[in-house]
Amino acid sequence: MEKEKSVEEDIGKRLVQALRDPHNVDSQESIAKAMELTKAYAASGSATHFSTVTKLFYDLFEMFETGKDPRIK
Repeated sequence: MEKEKSVEEDIGKRLVQALRDPHNVDSQESIAKAMELTKAYAASGSATHFSTVTKLFYDLFEMFETGKDPRIK
């Protein structure tokens, strides 16, 4: 449980850092990919609740950052 929390904190910190400093290229590719896929999903009409879209973005960002499936925890 402690390790899972640490990974989520790390991903959250990376996301916040990338959004605060858009010129930092470390996570910009992950953000761009996650944003593109999230926008396509939201535009498709499949999203029924705002939280679904935000969770999808976070999970996609995590996947692109770590290379691991975020559903497997």
